[in-house]
Amino acid sequence: MTQKSTSGRNGLMDELSTASRRYMASYALFNQALADHLHLHPTDLQCLNLLGLERGPVTTGRIAELTGLTTGSATRLVDRLERAGYITRERDTEDRRRVLVTLVPERMAEFGALWQKLNGAWYEMFDAYNDDEIALLTAHMRRTVELSAAQIERLRGGRL
Repeated sequence: MTQKSTSGRNGLMDELSTASRRYMASYALFNQALADHLHLHPTDLQCLNLLGLERGPVTTGRIAELTGLTTGSATRLVDRLERAGYITRERDTEDRRRVLVTLVPERMAEFGALWQKLNGAWYEMFDAYNDDEIALLTAHMRRTVELSAAQIERLRGGRL
């Protein structure tokens, strides 16, 4: 490998690092602004997002798994979402000891309507990419989710 290609790669990696840091910061700030708009905590907003991907009601323990929170913190999160009207708690009909958290469809429809207003700009941005580029972006996002989960585990486990 020539020095030029190495410095070219190093330059690209530096640019990627800078763009990545800006990307993550912009997403965190967007998440905060959206949460503020909905009068929610940013973690609560992301919990709603994750609950919307689940196939049905879940336990508070499952919410702790999804968010990486302790069960106590997950319980407080559920308390906040219940007060805000986004979820309800119900006893599991098969195991009365378990409490299931269920999304409130009407509130999630309001949440969805807001996303619809915002989604147009996202779809327009992605219109600039061909199908192969969209597939690459999707693969990158999936790998990022996997790597983030592993890094979260390292951080929380004190294994730096």
